[in-house]
Amino acid sequence: MTKTDIADPSEFLTHFDGLDLRVFTSAQDEMPIDEIGEALVGHSTVFVGHSGVGKSTLVNALVPTAGRATGHVNQVTGRGRHTSSSTVSLRYEGTHGTGWVIDTPGVRSFGLGHVNPDNILAAFTELAVIAQDCPRGCTHLADAPDCALIEAAERGELGETGRARLDSLQRLLQTFADKAEQAPGR
Repeated sequence: MTKTDIADPSEFLTHFDGLDLRVFTSAQDEMPIDEIGEALVGHSTVFVGHSGVGKSTLVNALVPTAGRATGHVNQVTGRGRHTSSSTVSLRYEGTHGTGWVIDTPGVRSFGLGHVNPDNILAAFTELAVIAQDCPRGCTHLADAPDCALIEAAERGELGETGRARLDSLQRLLQTFADKAEQAPGR
């Protein structure tokens, strides 16, 4: 999480509660480069985000020879300009080993037109295994009859993290169900 000197990240970070994620926070002059670098060792890591969030600045700090273009955030709009126009993979060489850092251009928009509910479930691998016991055509929504996921949650088999992931899955599936209901021609 970059630019924590501009805004407090606490509220945003609550979206990731219950997930096994290590979050690094940095302000312009206080980047935990050694800690981040240590986490990169042995991995290929993609830096993704909107323009102006500090991806290339962080990449330049991690890989001093990168020379990635950086710009300034417009103080009026709070938005950055697209200074990176290509994706580049750079070798990170730290004191604890090596890894790969992939810098990407800023995200302009994000859409899910190509995603269907089966793809969503597949992203929740541990829940997808349980869902194999669901009846054919199960929506996995909170009101789905005989849903193996709901039954596992009711029996306490998912644990706190699993229950949070089921809630997340159901919110995503409900969003898709709502969009389908609003689609033209329905």
